[in-house]
Amino acid sequence: MSQARVAILTVSDTAAADTTLDKSGPTIREVLAGAGYECRHLLVVPDDEPRIRHTVQTWADQGDVDWIVTTGGTGFGVRDRTPEAIRPLIEREAPGLVHLMMAASLQKTPMAALARPVAGTVKDTLVVTLPGSVKAVRENLEALLGEIRKLHSDVPGASAVNESVQSEHTHAHHHHHHHHHDHDHHAPQPRTALSHDPSQPVTTRHRESPYPLVTVEEALASILKEVEPLSIAEQPVTPQLKGHVLAEDVHAPQDVPSTSTTSVDGYALRSTDPPGIYKVVTAKTHNLSDALPAGTIFRINTGGPLPAGADTIIMVEDTRLHSTHKDATGADVEEAAVETLVAVPPGENVRAPGSDTRQGALALEHGQVLHAAGGEIGTLAFVGRRRVRVYAKPVVALLSTGNELLDLQDPKPMLGEWGGIWDTNRPSLQAVLEGMGYRVIDLGIVPDDLDAHVAVLKQGLEEADLLLTTGGTSMGASDLLKPVIERHLGGTIHFGRVKVKPGKPTTFATVPTPAGRVPVFALPGNPASALVTFHIFVLPALRMLGGWPEAQCQLPRVKVQLRDSMRLDPRLEYHRVVIKAGSGGLVAYSTGGQRSSRVASLSGANGLVALPPRASEGPSELKAGEVAEAVVIGELQMQ
Repeated sequence: MSQARVAILTVSDTAAADTTLDKSGPTIREVLAGAGYECRHLLVVPDDEPRIRHTVQTWADQGDVDWIVTTGGTGFGVRDRTPEAIRPLIEREAPGLVHLMMAASLQKTPMAALARPVAGTVKDTLVVTLPGSVKAVRENLEALLGEIRKLHSDVPGASAVNESVQSEHTHAHHHHHHHHHDHDHHAPQPRTALSHDPSQPVTTRHRESPYPLVTVEEALASILKEVEPLSIAEQPVTPQLKGHVLAEDVHAPQDVPSTSTTSVDGYALRSTDPPGIYKVVTAKTHNLSDALPAGTIFRINTGGPLPAGADTIIMVEDTRLHSTHKDATGADVEEAAVETLVAVPPGENVRAPGSDTRQGALALEHGQVLHAAGGEIGTLAFVGRRRVRVYAKPVVALLSTGNELLDLQDPKPMLGEWGGIWDTNRPSLQAVLEGMGYRVIDLGIVPDDLDAHVAVLKQGLEEADLLLTTGGTSMGASDLLKPVIERHLGGTIHFGRVKVKPGKPTTFATVPTPAGRVPVFALPGNPASALVTFHIFVLPALRMLGGWPEAQCQLPRVKVQLRDSMRLDPRLEYHRVVIKAGSGGLVAYSTGGQRSSRVASLSGANGLVALPPRASEGPSELKAGEVAEAVVIGELQMQ
């Protein structure tokens, strides 16, 4: 038997604009989860009859849920159209469930007489509409859960709703991440094809996006949940390791230094030797393993080992040349004797064995990023590790979409008088990716053609660990990325809209392949939007793939003092700025006009000021001199 699968649809104009206001949908999920049901989908749509009908029909057609529960839109308000949206879909009505819900509600709420519930089956899926209030939702669910076991013989699909045992679902399976062999993860939630069907006439496309508007925090949480590190391999310790992440703890294989060495240039001697004149020997004239003879000192350079018998170092500055060896011409060629001017205590200027690192000591931890600054790779060399285990660095497949785009290096003439626009996104994104050390597969510009989209996306999924596209994510009839991901590649869109400026149509999906699931980011086509959303959303996914610790996957944030006033938007906005460091701290200068198509606003920008959403009765701007938080996307400058 399989666990009953439920889809929950909240119908509300208000909650569709801000999903945090949806209380009834999460309440249904909480109650049903507590009763042993599996929530496959939780979605919010506005009070729009076609949208409601399309969503319920899609869920029923997919056959991956046994029970669809809606909440809201069942009253007599002007916008209450849930019954009208669902009733035409019902193939077999369930009047008993309607009477059950009405009776349960009327016992506690006389106004329940104005509710208009609908219940029945669409194909093999039971559909029940509930009112919008949390109180009414709980009352109706209590009645339904108490009686639904009696429906086995009356309502197709009801038996599946009753089967809430915890056995493994027949549709469930395990995936391995792309190039990933160290971690299993559970199968993704079955997809819900909310995108328009590009094979249908343009008149059937959505007039409003069916994808819930999620916050930046929700979007980032979804990314970090769905993306897992790539495979682990042992590699030689060379400069090419920069940007990788350690997949093991590194312990020192030996003491460093392995013997007593000097930390300065000077002479090794016994601490009992008083100031005076001494014969000079060197590594060429004296074996280190032989005891240093009386009346001699050993010339030594920084880092060199001490000869046997020596226990201290006198610095060059504390000596005076006494005599030299000469060649046949009488020219000085070597020190013969040196006068020491001070007494030196034991251990002076000496690095004891293991004083830097003891054998077996932890030198670098699992999850340590091997930065290009060189310190970590230097540490590996310092302790003598020749090979280490690291996570693979993701390869990125990059493409732009749109018939209007021209390749800067290979422009193709366009029909008619329209000259087209230069593809800005591919060059700029490739520059930032390669600057961060990622290998990029350039898939070029893809025309607004369904077959071309499918072919190129499949190529990218086969060759790369992350697929990055720009354009084709909005509401145009030729915007094909979401339909291709859902309808032709079997992918799951985890979010299709974000409450952010710029970048509202930003889309994140995962697509199953024989090697695992590949993350796909479809960024907006406007150049500034593409670059901003890359830093906010794509880079954390790349770091997660590369094994970075989750706490380090996002770019650092700092407090900055604004040098320019900045207007607030109803959405969280990332304002492009130049951050400079001065004696009083960090200050941020606006790069000017912030229109999403104006890529020049990112020229020279090294930060994004996170402007909070404008409150209904709050200020309309942050004024110059105020302090705000900024995401650092480049090297800081000096004032």
